[in-house]
Amino acid sequence: MVLEATVICMDNSEYVRSSDYAPTRLQAEADAVNLLAGAKTQNNPESSVGILSLAGKVPRVLVTPTNDLGKVLNSVHGITIQGEINLVTGIQVAHLALKHRQNKHQRMRIVVFIGSPISDDEDELLRVGRKLKKCNVAIDIVSFGSCKDNERKLDSLLSMVNKNDNSHLINVPRGQSIADTLIATHIFNSMGSNIGSGFAAAAATANVNTIGEAGSDLGEDPALMLALRASLEEERVRQENQASQAMKEGNNDVGVETGQTDIGVKGNEKIASSNRERSQKVSKLSNGSKSKDSRSCLNDESETEDDN
Repeated sequence: MVLEATVICMDNSEYVRSSDYAPTRLQAEADAVNLLAGAKTQNNPESSVGILSLAGKVPRVLVTPTNDLGKVLNSVHGITIQGEINLVTGIQVAHLALKHRQNKHQRMRIVVFIGSPISDDEDELLRVGRKLKKCNVAIDIVSFGSCKDNERKLDSLLSMVNKNDNSHLINVPRGQSIADTLIATHIFNSMGSNIGSGFAAAAATANVNTIGEAGSDLGEDPALMLALRASLEEERVRQENQASQAMKEGNNDVGVETGQTDIGVKGNEKIASSNRERSQKVSKLSNGSKSKDSRSCLNDESETEDDN
């Protein structure tokens, strides 16, 4: 299980009002962020996740890296739409938040969601990417909205940051679910074999039901179907193992209680038998004393008759 501190940068610009990703770009992005944050904290309880908004007057850290999933989900739910994104400044602020993480053993990672045009120069992006690589900070970029001008800039940024294939760029086609697309990518696979456990499996199940209700054909994306099936199968096996373990523990507890009951019964039988023996001895003693008294009385009477 990878121990990481992650800052997720969300695009909350005016462009995310568009409804080309159902129901809106912002809601589809928020669902993917919730899924990713839950999967990271479930994969390793000591991993931490923070949230940063890219748009507005300046990029703002909504939640510093924490393992409290409730704080992360609340901050994502309360994000507001405003202005345009400032990608370079946002990445720098995210890097600064990671440098001040509490657990210095955590690896540093930035996940950027971009659904609007990038106004920053390519040279500035390369400069930031060079600094991230020097500080061993990985970056995952999720691009949605089909902004052609962004492709060249994002490719340059990724090539500068990438070190031993620790960074990735995912392009989400228009109309597809961002969360479902991410499940089958390196962003989830890089976290280990527990991709399907816990929160991620539950979210995957919910997404399957939602897509099925919308009438979409999941067969068009075999990779997505394979990832979802694997996650659900791993979750089913995990639940079966927990149930069998609980049953074994329950049987052991019953055996202990039965043994204690047998011991108690045997102890009571011993006490009862000892009480019976005592009562028998007392009765014998009392009978013996009565016979002695009767014999003494007979002797006295015989002596009196002799005297007469």
